[in-house]
Amino acid sequence: MGPTDSEILHGIPTDLYIGGKWTPAESGLRFDVVDPATGSTIAAVADAGLEEAAAAVEAAADAATSWAASAPRRRSDILRRAFDLMTKKAEDLALLVSLENGKALADARSEIAYAAEFFRWYSEEAVRAAGSVMTAPAGANRILVLRQPVGVCVLVTPWNFPAAMATRKIGPALAAGCTVILKPASDTPLTALAMARLLEEAGVPAGVVNVIPSRRSGAVVSAMLHDHRVRKLSFTGSTEVGRVLLAQAADLVVNTSMELGGNAPFLVFADADISAAVEGAMVAKMRNAGEACTAANRFYVESTVAHEFTMRLAKEMAAMTVGPGRDLSTQVGPLVNEISVEKVDSLVRAAIDEGARAVVGGHRLAGPGFYFEPTVLADVKRGAAILSEEIFGPVAPIVTFESEDEAVRLANATEFGLVSYVYTQDLTRGLRVSEALESGMVGLNRGLVSDPAAPFGGVKQSGIGREGGHEGMLDYLESKYIAVAW
Repeated sequence: MGPTDSEILHGIPTDLYIGGKWTPAESGLRFDVVDPATGSTIAAVADAGLEEAAAAVEAAADAATSWAASAPRRRSDILRRAFDLMTKKAEDLALLVSLENGKALADARSEIAYAAEFFRWYSEEAVRAAGSVMTAPAGANRILVLRQPVGVCVLVTPWNFPAAMATRKIGPALAAGCTVILKPASDTPLTALAMARLLEEAGVPAGVVNVIPSRRSGAVVSAMLHDHRVRKLSFTGSTEVGRVLLAQAADLVVNTSMELGGNAPFLVFADADISAAVEGAMVAKMRNAGEACTAANRFYVESTVAHEFTMRLAKEMAAMTVGPGRDLSTQVGPLVNEISVEKVDSLVRAAIDEGARAVVGGHRLAGPGFYFEPTVLADVKRGAAILSEEIFGPVAPIVTFESEDEAVRLANATEFGLVSYVYTQDLTRGLRVSEALESGMVGLNRGLVSDPAAPFGGVKQSGIGREGGHEGMLDYLESKYIAVAW
C-alpha cells in the first residue's frame, strides 16, 4: 500500500511565493487541484491576480541587480544544491507529480530524474558564460563582447511535465544571472510550489524565484508582459496561445522563447529493424500516455512492412496496464482532465467514421477519472484530422507510403516542426532523410530525443529558440559589444 494523498501532500505549500515569502492572494480566491485518476479535489491553491503579478515583478526587479552581480560560482553552487535536494526528494516529488498530473509513477520518476539534471547541467554552465575579444579587421580597435543577463523573466509552463518544464527554464535563467516569475499551469501548480520550496532550501535569495499559480492566466501574464521591467518571456504550450503571447510581447519588444505545439511524424522504412522500430514507437508514443509535445503523432510506414509493424505495435499497446498513476502496475495513467479525453475521443471517432480501423483500443474508459485505451488505428485517411492535430493521448494512427520522397513529403506537410523519428538500417538514407525533415530535432533509430545537454526546440510554428544545452543559457543572455583600443 502506497502513501495516502494527505501523506503525499504533507508539507506542500498552497500559497503564492513572492519575494521569498509565502502569501495568499489578496482577493482571498483559491482554485481546486484535481486528481485525474479519480476526478476528486486534492488541494486548493491561491489564485494570483493582477496585484500579485505586479508584486512578483517588483520582487524580481528588486533582486535583479544583486543576483546579476553575484559570482557565477555562487549561482553554480546553489543550482548544484538544488540538484542534490531534488535527487534526495525524488520519490516524494514523483508521487506528487503522479497525483496531480495522473501520469504513471514510472513516468513521474523519469521526469523527476530528467528535471533534476537541468539543475546539474546549468550549475556547470553557470561558470561558462564566456564572451570574446578580437582585433577589428581594420586594426583600429578591439571588439570586446560581454554576455550579460537579459533581466527579469516571465516563465510560463504547461501541465504535462510540471517539474521538468520548470527546471528547464529556471536552471538556465538563474545560471545566467536572471530573476524569474514562474506561472505554472493551473492543472498542476503543486509541483511548481514544491520546486519553489526546494530552491528556497537550496539558498536562492528572496525575489530571485517567484511562483504565482493563477486561473486568470491570460490577464496575469499580459500584465507582466506590459511591465517595462520584464525583459524576457519563455513559454511552453500550444501554438495558439503562443501566437497571442508573441503579439503581446511585441508591445514592449520583450525577448521571447517559445516551445510550442508538435505533430511528430514517425517514419518506418522497409529496411528498418522492425523490433527496434516498435520498441522506439512505444517510447515515442506512450511516454506520459502520449501527453508530450515530442510524442509521435503520425506513423508513416512503408507499405511492405506496414502490416507487420502494425500488428506488433498493437500487441505491445494491448498489453499495457491502464490505471491510476500511483499503482505500481500501471503503465498508462489517466489523461489530465475531461477536456483532454473528449478531444482524443473525438479525433478517434472521426477517423473511424472516415474509414480507419481500430486494431486495438479505440474507446474512452468508464470513470471515475479520465482514461482512454491505448489505441492503434490502421487505414487512416490522409486528410484525417487526427493527422493534423496534436493528439496528446495514447493513440497511434498509421498511414502507408511507397517511396522515400513520399515519406518526407507527408512528414513535412504540417505547420509544425518540433521533432521527427526515422527508422532505417541504411545510415546514408537515415542522415539524408533527417536533413530533409523540417523539424528542430530528429530521433534517428531512437524513440527518445530529450537530453538536458542537447538543444531542444522546433522550427516553423513549433517555436523560437532552444532550451537545454549551452544554447539554452544563451537565450537568457544578451551580447554587449564594446569597441575599445589599447
